[in-house]
Amino acid sequence: MSASETANSPAPAAYAYPFPYRISGVGAQIGEVISVEEWARLAHIPHRKRAGKEISGTDIERILGVTSKSWDRERFASLDTVADVARAALRSALTEPEDIDAVFVATCTPYEIMLDQDAFNLLRRLRIPDSVPPFQLGAGCGGLSRVAAHLARTGARRALVISYNAASPIGIDENGIISQYSGADGEHPFAHTLWCSGALFSDAATALVFERDDSFEAGLGFYSRDSLDFGGEPGFSDPLIHYPGGGAAHPPGFPGSAELSAFGLNGPELARYYSRGMMMNQETMDAHRPGFVDEVRRIYTHQAGPALVEDYHQLAGLDTLKAPAHARELGNLVTSATPVLFYTDVINGLVGAGDSVCFSVIGAGPERGAFLVRVAIPGEVTVTTPLPPVPAAAAAKTATPTEPTRATA
Repeated sequence: MSASETANSPAPAAYAYPFPYRISGVGAQIGEVISVEEWARLAHIPHRKRAGKEISGTDIERILGVTSKSWDRERFASLDTVADVARAALRSALTEPEDIDAVFVATCTPYEIMLDQDAFNLLRRLRIPDSVPPFQLGAGCGGLSRVAAHLARTGARRALVISYNAASPIGIDENGIISQYSGADGEHPFAHTLWCSGALFSDAATALVFERDDSFEAGLGFYSRDSLDFGGEPGFSDPLIHYPGGGAAHPPGFPGSAELSAFGLNGPELARYYSRGMMMNQETMDAHRPGFVDEVRRIYTHQAGPALVEDYHQLAGLDTLKAPAHARELGNLVTSATPVLFYTDVINGLVGAGDSVCFSVIGAGPERGAFLVRVAIPGEVTVTTPLPPVPAAAAAKTATPTEPTRATA
């Protein structure tokens, strides 16, 4: 999308909601980072144009732009890591489980699919009071905007937001071989490119604690599904990410269900939605809070893929000192992508008490949105290993911490 197309786009939607919250706690965990060359050796993806050959890491880097990814089946084999991350976020917020009055769990890779058992399991492990109902969202990359919109409507005093993407357990068999995404034929509408989602999506778990802060008058957000209208154009009917198997329409065990139970990317539609939608996010926020880009310390944008992110940042005039990126090094962490960016900044001292930040995301549904929030973390933030990468432009301003970081309120 050119700058002229952006300039001529319709005025952004008028709706926005107050978001009087501060982030008082954070936790995050990624997996071991492996090269896409190593991933390709495990995947054995047949090359459609070269008989008898397989797609190489060089091919993947050329097509998707990723050089490495967070991929760690052992660490993400169960909810244990997710629960540990949530506990770390509560500790950094100096908050006890009984102080939480709302919990949101956002994931598109639940460990147990039916009856929101992941959320029930997590609340039980964390000892969240029985009076707090679990709110599990089967959300993709734009899920954090949906969480924020729901949170603003609940009026909760203190909310725990948990997100995770367990890509490797879905794609690796018991022998460590990547198998789900390698088929070049099958029932799936995107059978020929299923390998792209395996190569792009990565492992991560994050947790944020939001505390109500009525003194933060600058806090606001907005949310859009874009199903009926997309900036004056017809709305999207395509979900962007297709996973048709496993439900009542294609039950487990029935013919074709296994082939349909995989994530397929509608690349052209996804690129169109991301490129224009992210710009509309920024225009909408600027319409309601003129000059917000200069006022916030950081803008955390969804990391759909390296080329899409870099093209948008260039179009929007955002450098890595304002809008960090890690898609090239980590792949797409889905709902956890922006919280990992935020966590990285906190532990490296790039964001601290009193700063305001913006989260701007977009994803399958389709859905998108953004929100402004203040940072005030009173306790120590747990430093996990491996550490997420720090953008090169910011690295000179940071020192890799070896002790827990305190971001005082």
